[in-house]
Amino acid sequence: MSEPNGSSDPAVVALFGTSADPPSLGHRALLEGLTRHFPLVATYASDNPLKHHGAPLAVRSALLQALVSGLANPRLILDQALSSPRAIESLRSAQRRWPGAQLVFVLGSDLVDQLPRWYDAAGILAACRLAVVPRQGWPLRAEQLERLLQLGANLEVLPLEIPAAASSQIREQPDPALIPDELLPVLRKHNLYGLAGTATGGPAAARPLR
Repeated sequence: MSEPNGSSDPAVVALFGTSADPPSLGHRALLEGLTRHFPLVATYASDNPLKHHGAPLAVRSALLQALVSGLANPRLILDQALSSPRAIESLRSAQRRWPGAQLVFVLGSDLVDQLPRWYDAAGILAACRLAVVPRQGWPLRAEQLERLLQLGANLEVLPLEIPAAASSQIREQPDPALIPDELLPVLRKHNLYGLAGTATGGPAAARPLR
């Protein structure tokens, strides 16, 4: 797997692990935003031990790959070898993959409260720089960030605007208007997330934030 501009040793790598259950317009906006901030963004689908998933990991990885391929940005790759239910293991894999790079672990504001409860949270924060991305509907509170700082976080809040299109919304009430266009044929073909019978036109053609 080659890196952007042919480099095999990027100085900074942003890591974005996600359940991708399924990838939404929020995922698309986040990945696009990250490529404007970092020379290399590596994403991967993973199992979250605190969640129940609506599709197998292999399916979610394929959907995320379709999204990455659709974005066609040389700064963005999918590296499924980084996937692990434990973030610390993903970071260790990334350290082996890019031994000279500074690793930036990207976390949505909806998961900020969870991170201190993750396996080896202190080890996670010691192994990377933490980039928190605000999401609509999950405002950041000063005490949340202070708790991470007390655990040893070197953190920044990225100035990105991510729409409130959550995967949970899609699972609970399937709506093609919340899903990137490149995923819809796969979702309909395999009857995933209740989208097999949804129309091909209408709201999806007029969706915002693209």
